[in-house]
Parts: sequence; C-alpha cells; structure tokens
Amino acid sequence: METLVNFSPELSGWIQHNLARGCTTQDVVAAMTAQKFDSAVAAGLVAAVAQALARGAPPPADQVLLDLPDAEYVYEPQRLPPGHVLHAFDRDVPVLMRLQRPVIAVLEAVLSTEECDEVIAMARSRLRPSTIVDPETGADKIVEHRDSEGMFFGLQETPFIARLDQRISELMNCPIENGEGLQVLRYGSKAQATPHFDFLVPSHEANKASLARSGQRVSTMVVYLNDAPAGGETVFPELGLAVTPKKGNAVYFEYANSLRQVDLRSVHAGAPVTGGEKWALTKWMRERRFVSA
Repeated sequence: METLVNFSPELSGWIQHNLARGCTTQDVVAAMTAQKFDSAVAAGLVAAVAQALARGAPPPADQVLLDLPDAEYVYEPQRLPPGHVLHAFDRDVPVLMRLQRPVIAVLEAVLSTEECDEVIAMARSRLRPSTIVDPETGADKIVEHRDSEGMFFGLQETPFIARLDQRISELMNCPIENGEGLQVLRYGSKAQATPHFDFLVPSHEANKASLARSGQRVSTMVVYLNDAPAGGETVFPELGLAVTPKKGNAVYFEYANSLRQVDLRSVHAGAPVTGGEKWALTKWMRERRFVSA
C-alpha cells in the first residue's frame, strides 16, 4: 500500500553523503536497519534519494510516498470514551454496541426526533447529486457507485448547527475545529453506496494538499435522520455486521492511528434502500484543525 513517510532533512542529507562517498544502497539500508529503521521504509527512502540523484533532481528532503507492504494495523487506545453512556454538554448518549477491532460503536438518540426533522428541512433545498474527487484531476464528479444527493453545512453555520457540531465533537472526543462540516445525504429508492473507506488515500493526487493542511481523517459518525422502511443498512463486509438505520441513532467508527496506518477492516457500504428513502448526517474528524481548500 502506498504510504506517505515523513523524515528529517538531516536524514536525507546523511543518505546523500554516504551515497556520494561510495557506499552502496545496500550498505546504507543496512546501516539504517541497524539503527532500528523498518527495513522496507529504509530501502524505500534510500531508493528515492538515489533515484533523484541519478536523474539530477533534488532529493526528497522531508517526505516521500513509498509503496510498502501492508503491515498489521496497530490498535491504539480508542478515541471513543469508555463506558455504557457517553456524556456531551447537553445530553447523555447510551452506547448500544461496541467492537474493539476495528473500533465501532452504535449509539442511541444522538439527535432527537425534532432535531432530525429540522436538519432534513434545512438541507432539502440545498441537495445536489453526490460526487467524489477524481484522483487524476482533482475535480468533483458524479459516479455510479454513489447514487445519492447531498450537501454540506459550514462548521457552526447557524446556532442550531453549532450545537450539533459541539455535541457530536464531544461524543467523538475530538476538538470541534478538527471536524469537517456536517454532511447530509439522501438516498432514494434503490440508492446505495458501494464498499469504500473514509480515510484519504495519500497516493491520490487530489488528497495530498488536504492531508498536508489537516492531516488524515481518523473517525466517522453517521447519524440516521429517519427510519428507512427497508434496506439502507450501514454494512461492514469484513465483519459481517449491518447496522439498521433508526432515527436519531448513530454508528461510529475509527480507522487511523498515530503510526500513520489506516485500518483496512473499516471498509463499509450503504446497502440499497429497498423501501422509502434514507437520510443520514455524517461527521468526519481529522488529525488536526480542518482547513478547507
């Protein structure tokens, strides 16, 4: 998997110095490995510097994208607070279910019935066909696997949205400024979202600037705004788990750690809506303060 690896300019200079004085790339990799560098990372860094020098290009000085073998994901203490009840500034939220690996939780009554209705009313006139970012061009495009309509609220756009931003941020145990604006999605009859990840793939050109500004996405909360009459479950295919949409309830999951790993078991999908429609509200959290383009 392609991984963005950060390293110091001093390390880049050390690699250049040793290659210039006649050391082979194998010698330099062996010296780094002896100093407890991961062998695959060491080999990738040395190769990136050596290839740049051979082309007469400036060697990478602080980060490089490496195609590394998938390492087993390291589960760190989860961000979601422990306990049967989570506490926000204006309400307590019961935890209906938890998984440890990957970190998933189903929460009850994150939004009230009246709040769900108000979000839908505010969002309805602003819905547009949902898009993804084309990794080749960086442009938004409509794609078949996301046949829904959506919109974004600005962070703390109104007093009502600010209250939801604060509540959800406290439940997710992340600073409010780390959150992207709340997204509302409407799925009509037969609409679905095919299996996907919420983390940003570093190798996609369109993601690089966003990752540099705000870091990786680390967690997601999806709040159901209505009871979908049939279908519309949030499905985690690696786990055989399907969460039924229930108005006001939410599913929460984490997928990134401090080692810059992402949890591939967090792959998820929205099952086809086979009756009525489904409305959902999504919050994504970043490693640090979210700065839009």
